Amino acid sequence: MKRHIPNAITCANLFSGCIGIVFAFKGDLQIAAYFVILSGIFDFFDGMVARLLNVKSAIGKDLDSLADMVSFGFLPGVIMFSLLKVSDYTSAYLPYLGFLITIFSALRLAKFNNDQRQTEDFIGLNTPMNTLFICSLPYIYNDYPAIIGSTILLVAITAITSFLLISEIKIFSLKFSDLSWAKNKIKFIFLILSAALIAVLQFVAIPFILVLYIALSVLHFKQSAHHTTSELNS
Repeated sequence: MKRHIPNAITCANLFSGCIGIVFAFKGDLQIAAYFVILSGIFDFFDGMVARLLNVKSAIGKDLDSLADMVSFGFLPGVIMFSLLKVSDYTSAYLPYLGFLITIFSALRLAKFNNDQRQTEDFIGLNTPMNTLFICSLPYIYNDYPAIIGSTILLVAITAITSFLLISEIKIFSLKFSDLSWAKNKIKFIFLILSAALIAVLQFVAIPFILVLYIALSVLHFKQSAHHTTSELNS
């Protein structure tokens, strides 16, 4: 019985993503964003529960990727499609560029499933973090419509995030094997700074959090590589 619990949580992720897609196509992008957050919570706990119960399986891994493709691949593509539809340059075809996010998310997930280098950390931006960033844009649009409503900016965001998804940039995972400071220092620093940014800026903080996540990852792995090289040379 317990082996089905993680898969049930994964299915909840998928179900939440499907509901978010319905709201996104209706133009209720802010409500869709809440379902993205809910999907993210389920996505975090399915793997944790599988590890705690020691019931990890190939089916669970495949199901997780399929659920992520909906919640963190198709849904952010729909949100970008909807934002481009109401941007400052009217075109019947331009909004479909938003689905580049969906395409590159699929490539990202396929790469992750077959890349033995990504057992503990990520290579390329993970889809949940990318989706969280995309879903913050409708909220930021309320306060800064002239900025977020810019077609050039939205196309640039689509191109940059699509590249980051399949890039070779090493990104630390937010999964914890234990809660020790020594092993998880960079994760705790990131979470503390992120919480402070959200407390001050609310949804506007999320783009800054994404930049912080990438910057800390680059710094962390650069220092780790330098430390390893120093040990080998000593």
